[in-house]
Amino acid sequence: MTIAFWCVLIAAFLPYVAFGMVRGLDPKLPRASARDLEGAALRAHGAHLNSFEAFAPFAAAVTIAHIVGGASSAANWLAVAFIVVRLGHTFFYVTDRQPLRSTCFGIGLLLTVAIFISPLFH
Repeated sequence: MTIAFWCVLIAAFLPYVAFGMVRGLDPKLPRASARDLEGAALRAHGAHLNSFEAFAPFAAAVTIAHIVGGASSAANWLAVAFIVVRLGHTFFYVTDRQPLRSTCFGIGLLLTVAIFISPLFH
């Protein structure tokens, strides 16, 4: 198992980090209470959904990079950077810090592309 594959596992759990930062969801009916959220809790819900959206392309990029180019230190370091940037994105999203949130989103997207094309330089 490469570090990049471990990062895929970590990324799979990142959507749940946002809700650890705030309170506001009814644990009995979390989906129903989401429509009544405000402030940081609403932003945590947005970060939660965005983490799910970012996961699939990242996981696919890591998998494809490994299939095409094999394990590489470049893919490993790019995957670690993706996790760090996505944690920053979640923090900046919940704490309502723009343009840092959008910057982290964009960097995460670029990292996903870099992982995908990393076999070209291997």
